[in-house]
Amino acid sequence: MGGPTGSGSAATEIRDADWYGEDLSGREHNGVRFSGVDLTEATGDGAVFTDCAFVDCRFSATRFTDAAFLNCSFTGCSFFQAEFTACKFVGSRFQRCTFDLMSVDGGDWSFVLLPGADLARATLAGARMREADLTGVRAAGATLRGLDLSAAELSGVDLSGADLRGSDLSALDPRDAELAGARIDVTQAVVLVTTLGLHVGPDAPE
Repeated sequence: MGGPTGSGSAATEIRDADWYGEDLSGREHNGVRFSGVDLTEATGDGAVFTDCAFVDCRFSATRFTDAAFLNCSFTGCSFFQAEFTACKFVGSRFQRCTFDLMSVDGGDWSFVLLPGADLARATLAGARMREADLTGVRAAGATLRGLDLSAAELSGVDLSGADLRGSDLSALDPRDAELAGARIDVTQAVVLVTTLGLHVGPDAPE
């Protein structure tokens, strides 16, 4: 198929399109199914995708800024070296996707579904991920800094060796997570100790 359709396109399915290096800035798609679309090195400032489905699409080395993927689903997609700056993914769902070297800077990823995702080689910083489903996420060695993970589902996560500094860990039960070698700050340490039912107080007098 040809190049990207414009804002308000009536297309319901876009299959096997070559959008390599395309500028998708300002474009809007609602309820469109993207199947096998190559978005490698595409850019998109302010692009909006609502209720869209992406199946076996390549987002390798894409760069999206202030874009929105609202209530979208991603199945079998590759996000190798993809960069998302101040983007919204509220309510979106990911299945069988790969995230090697993906970078997320800010934005709103609340209510996303990422169960079992492998984020070990991803970098996420400063994003809101409230009530996200991160059940069983594998993020050993990942950078997950300054994330708002309040009320997120974090059971069975592997965060061993991950850099978690500045992230809200109030929803994390350290008894149900792998945390060996993870980097945290003092505030987070107090939160985790409190979750375990321990009390931090002054030393007893000599």
